[in-house]
Amino acid sequence: MPTLGVGLHVVLVEGRPALPPEHLPDLVDGSGLFRTDMVRTAISIFTKPAARAQLRAEVEAQFARFAATGLPLDHVNAHKHFHLHPTIASTILSVGRRHGMKSMRAPIEPRAVLNRIEPGAGGLDITRPWAALLRRRMRRAGLLVPDQVFGLAWSGALDTNRLRGLIEQLPDGLTEIYAHPATGSYPGSAPGYAYAEELAALTDRLAKDRALRDGVALGRFADFV
Repeated sequence: MPTLGVGLHVVLVEGRPALPPEHLPDLVDGSGLFRTDMVRTAISIFTKPAARAQLRAEVEAQFARFAATGLPLDHVNAHKHFHLHPTIASTILSVGRRHGMKSMRAPIEPRAVLNRIEPGAGGLDITRPWAALLRRRMRRAGLLVPDQVFGLAWSGALDTNRLRGLIEQLPDGLTEIYAHPATGSYPGSAPGYAYAEELAALTDRLAKDRALRDGVALGRFADFV
């Protein structure tokens, strides 16, 4: 299947910050973890200069921590797609470009494709207008952004049949398919996620053979920059 490209998954909710919690009073809760109320956090970032300064410092720290690994930066996204927030997007763009960021995910999933695979699977996508704005903005800034992304509606449940269906129904353009492969659950894993099933899907020989037979170019974000 596609060559693995290691990306930075910017975490600003539901996790442990890179900076000491006392440096981020507007972003963390009493336990020192990022707040889980995304709406409240989003409003704070939008309205409070102090919160925006803390946001920038934390994003800087996360990019620096990734750079310290020595791994090449393939692409960037954010936990729960929080980079749809325009202030967060601006901060990641400003900081990321100095760290060599060239690619970013805009979570636009064609629900008509999902419905062709499983009727009724599409559902309502209320974030699509914001994702479309993000894609236009990042492309204007010179970043590579895929035309569509799959893995949102079936997050934690992208099994072999669904992956084969996506390959059979693959739209034109550059597509990102993401999953959460693992051999099983682990400390901090999401309840109900079918990690092993997603791993099986990504290593499914029939899915790869179908993609190659259809002339699909497989690779990392960096392969298409």
